[in-house]
Amino acid sequence: MLDYLTAGIAFWMTLFGVQESLLEFRLGYLGRYWFIAISASLFISFFLSALVIVPLIINLTINPFTFPGNVILSGIAAVIFSLILTLAQWLILRQSEMTPRVFALINTVIGILVYFLLVWLNEGSLEWSGNFIQGWKTVIIFLAGGAINGAATGKALDLYCKRVERRLIQLERDRIVRETRDRERIEREVLSRKKLEAEKLEGEALERKMIEREMTLAEEKKWYEEHGNDDYEDEDDEE
Repeated sequence: MLDYLTAGIAFWMTLFGVQESLLEFRLGYLGRYWFIAISASLFISFFLSALVIVPLIINLTINPFTFPGNVILSGIAAVIFSLILTLAQWLILRQSEMTPRVFALINTVIGILVYFLLVWLNEGSLEWSGNFIQGWKTVIIFLAGGAINGAATGKALDLYCKRVERRLIQLERDRIVRETRDRERIEREVLSRKKLEAEKLEGEALERKMIEREMTLAEEKKWYEEHGNDDYEDEDDEE
């Protein structure tokens, strides 16, 4: 018969091992510490749960296999495991910008629910102190359960991160397009302003030339008016 501890190790180690292989690409170097950090948190949770549950079983004679003892002890263990596991995952996820922090809680809750479901379905083949070899069928069930759960949750986070990544890429592209459009608009406005200024300067230059020409013509006309008759009289005298 397989014991609860071995079943839990088989389930959780497989779950987080599969998750690490899927999340290492998204988490970068942090993915390498996913399995180690959460494995450590599992052992801490186990010892904390044992410190609470064992005295309850011994002193209060709570039966872990009958109602309501099994619900009470499972609830206590679930709370301790959820707090420690969520904290360990959150500490890793908070260092990545793309991964949602709430995944730590969701991943823990789903893992605990699936584990308790497997325990409930295989309660007849589990005991406090069992034999790993004799319970190989149950081991396969918990290994498969952990692998499926880890693949599903890990792939879900991977798809979410991929969606966020595409969104960030699209936002960056939109920003570049917007900046390019604004830059081109500013360049057009500058060129238009320069063109207007050039046309204005050209018009002012033409206007100055026209004024100067009119002034020259006026001076010539005035000179002819003043000296034109004298030149005519001088020609008559010579004849």
